Amino acid sequence: YTGEGSNVSPQLSWRNVPEDTLEFAVVCHDPDAPLITSVNYGFAHWTLYNIPGSVRTLSEATPDHTTGRNDFGELGYGGPMPPSGHGMHHYYFWIFALDQELNLPVGLTMAELFEFIEPSVIAMNRLIGTYERQ
Repeated sequence: YTGEGSNVSPQLSWRNVPEDTLEFAVVCHDPDAPLITSVNYGFAHWTLYNIPGSVRTLSEATPDHTTGRNDFGELGYGGPMPPSGHGMHHYYFWIFALDQELNLPVGLTMAELFEFIEPSVIAMNRLIGTYERQ
């Protein structure tokens, strides 16, 4: 799943969602990346949204739903590729349950996505992976 490997999004599954969930959004973020801007910190590897509330699994390399722009400047998933010798990085895969269907456009950055979904988030959880380049 890394930028040096297959560079495809992993399969993700979830359960026990709030009854009033109408939509989901998923983000993969590396808070250990040494990047800080006026609107963000770390590195956004993936934003995926407009996921129907009935969905409980995203397949590996999913072509489904709406993709945002990662911090590589590309649409879709961009796998982990921390600087060599920078130590272990943590990759937070966040799932957000939303109580509205937002029908958001393609290409949102993580910061833009958060602005749109914040009023609608009713639950969230995360899975944390790690990766280090020598």
